[in-house]
Amino acid sequence: MNRDYLRGMEKILVAGATGTTGKKIVSLLQSLEAYEPIAMIRKEDQKQQFEKDGIKTVMGDLTKDVSHTTEGIDKVIFAAGSGGSNVVAVDQEGAKKLIDASKKGVKKFVMLSSMGADNPQGELKEYLQAKQNADQYLDISGVTFTIVRPGSLNNNGGTGKISLQKKFEEQGEISRQDVARTLVKSLDMDVAKNQAFEILNGETKIEEAVHNFQVI
Repeated sequence: MNRDYLRGMEKILVAGATGTTGKKIVSLLQSLEAYEPIAMIRKEDQKQQFEKDGIKTVMGDLTKDVSHTTEGIDKVIFAAGSGGSNVVAVDQEGAKKLIDASKKGVKKFVMLSSMGADNPQGELKEYLQAKQNADQYLDISGVTFTIVRPGSLNNNGGTGKISLQKKFEEQGEISRQDVARTLVKSLDMDVAKNQAFEILNGETKIEEAVHNFQVI
């Protein structure tokens, strides 16, 4: 790989790179010629799992200062989560910190949110409220963004197809693989600029669904 080739690649910071969905995002980015993934990790011993595959890492703990993590970064995918154990510190405040850090030159911020974040209620209310607060902070941040709100995540094989709407009436599921693909496609500057949408299993190719969303 020559330097001219590398120079043309956009550096994508992946927050939550060690998570189940995050790993799929990093792998997808690495397979594409346009992008170079940078995995954000919290612990030194997490480096090896990425660096053995030639993937660069940056140390960053969302409960602490992350202002350094976006230096030289073109775009960000936020796929981090506390798994319900620390939703305010990670899912909400951690997201806000990374959004603030992205004000220094990041061209686009793609947020993995959740269906229901627009109206937090039920047994997941605390989690959904944290997601809503982070989404609203991004909305007024001045950073160009896309917010992706999937239904319940499963580990089924991806189909490469989804159903996408501004808001669904029904609940549903979607594979982590197809969520990862949707997030990566949403890095395009002309996809759902400064908008949020929901996704479920469906029959429309991901690329077609996200690129057509603006004109709906």
